[in-house]
Amino acid sequence: MGIYTKEFLKKHMNISEKVVDLAQKIEEEVKDQFEKINDIRELNQYKVLKVMQDMRVSDMHFQWNTGYGYNDPGREKIEEVYAALFKAEDAIVRPTIVNGTHALTLCLTGILRPNDEMLSVTGRPYDTLEEVIGIRGDYNGSLKEFGVTYKEIGFLEDGSIDIEKMKQSITPKTKMVYMQRSTGYSFRKAVQIEDMKKVVEVAKKINPNIICMVDNCYGEFLDTIEPTEVGVDILAGSLIKNPGGGLALTGGYIVGRKDLIEMISYRMTSPGIGKECGLTFGMTRSMFQGLFLAPHVVSEAIKGAIFCAKLFDHLGYEVSPSFDEKRSDIIQAIKLRSPEAVVAFCEGIQGAAPVDGFVTPVPWNMPGYDSPVIMAAGAFVQGSSIELSADAPIKEPYAVYFQGGLTYEHAKFGALKGLQSLIDKGCIEL
Repeated sequence: MGIYTKEFLKKHMNISEKVVDLAQKIEEEVKDQFEKINDIRELNQYKVLKVMQDMRVSDMHFQWNTGYGYNDPGREKIEEVYAALFKAEDAIVRPTIVNGTHALTLCLTGILRPNDEMLSVTGRPYDTLEEVIGIRGDYNGSLKEFGVTYKEIGFLEDGSIDIEKMKQSITPKTKMVYMQRSTGYSFRKAVQIEDMKKVVEVAKKINPNIICMVDNCYGEFLDTIEPTEVGVDILAGSLIKNPGGGLALTGGYIVGRKDLIEMISYRMTSPGIGKECGLTFGMTRSMFQGLFLAPHVVSEAIKGAIFCAKLFDHLGYEVSPSFDEKRSDIIQAIKLRSPEAVVAFCEGIQGAAPVDGFVTPVPWNMPGYDSPVIMAAGAFVQGSSIELSADAPIKEPYAVYFQGGLTYEHAKFGALKGLQSLIDKGCIEL
């Protein structure tokens, strides 16, 4: 950090000299980790480039048609690109998929039938899926209402998947083994691709017809391969997270086996129509360009998470993952120990935003959650988790989940602003 930057942060951005000096010290200590991220970023950048070249992407694919959307060239090409990039047989990539939960719901409701069983081997799925499955709520439209049963297996004490319990839990009814890659609102490590591979190998040995599914939200481009390259049958995520690169305005993707994609497409539209209809509304340009930029943008967000982890670990807070651990999602969890501290940190993140930086976030009862949630995000795309944001349920253990940043500098500033807010609110002394 140069002298002009330091002076600007102190004079114009309300960051104290102590915090600025600490930031410079932390950056020196994480340089080696940044180099590892650069290697992954470069490989993934060339992979995306090669696929786009091989698929002969052209400016004609930025056009779109109307009505039913038959033979939409952009839609067909973006789905070809996603399938090739993830080394899958087929893909659905649509702006009409409203979020990651919608993409996952299409997979679950498209594949599972009455009397089938879904087995989650990564504990309780993300909060917004609880009502989809029928774990919580009145079950209206849930898997449970349609006769699909559900079981889950918690992690071992070391945070790894309990393979032995999985073996014991699989029965002839088990149609799907489900894995959530990211931490969600759990204070744990994200699931690594090598662990997914082991789950697939064991499950398929017990029953080759078991479908292995992964919620890939927050995990794209953190490794040199994706879960579909180790035998995962179906994979889903959101375009306003990693793969949209901050440019996709909305949407979600699903990649995997062709027969499963067909089943899911019939749930998305209707039987017999499937993928053949559906407009892209002129969004393919931003979807293609966002995907092209995604490896770089994701690496910037990861660097910001590493900096944040080291900063708050230095201050005595419990963080997950630690700054030098291998990562499988962009999320950085920090146990702030009190609801006041959680709110103060989120106020700092909101104050670091380029959009709505003047707004004060407050906890509220969001649909799909079992406790009040505070969300801080001033993004160019509403709800974009690849842009700088922080959110937390207001409940024990009072952990906040920091993620995103289209540039490392912005992610770093978010962490500093969060810390400054904690200091200003009297939650910590520096």
